[in-house]
Amino acid sequence: MDYWLVKSEPDVFGFDQLVADGRARWDGVRNYQARNNLRAMKTGDLCLFYHSNTGLEIVGIARVVREHYPDPTAEKGDWSAVDLEPVKPLQRPVPLPEIKALPALQQFGLVRNPRLSVMPATSDEFFILLTLGQTEL
Repeated sequence: MDYWLVKSEPDVFGFDQLVADGRARWDGVRNYQARNNLRAMKTGDLCLFYHSNTGLEIVGIARVVREHYPDPTAEKGDWSAVDLEPVKPLQRPVPLPEIKALPALQQFGLVRNPRLSVMPATSDEFFILLTLGQTEL
């Protein structure tokens, strides 16, 4: 199993909306590196769900339930989407300043390349963040 972080603006599509929908297509990614990360996702992989712009915090865990396929929202180009389902919210959201302050997370993609909307996380990073979020799988 691999681990990922996906980012969305909570006023556009937040974790609560994923929970309400039960399953959603993760589409609209228009960055080649993020697209390639989508293409690397496998069914069963877990994703940290990060609220960008407003909140700036990791708020939940999602699971990949459908591997990459052509993004139906793309008018042109070779873009991909995956489907996600909610696993659970974090007991305590983990804010970006706390993530940036932790020495063990200095190589985490959210710290090194915060503009990327889909990025890998190591197992260590994933479980450190779950611990900070007071959440167990």
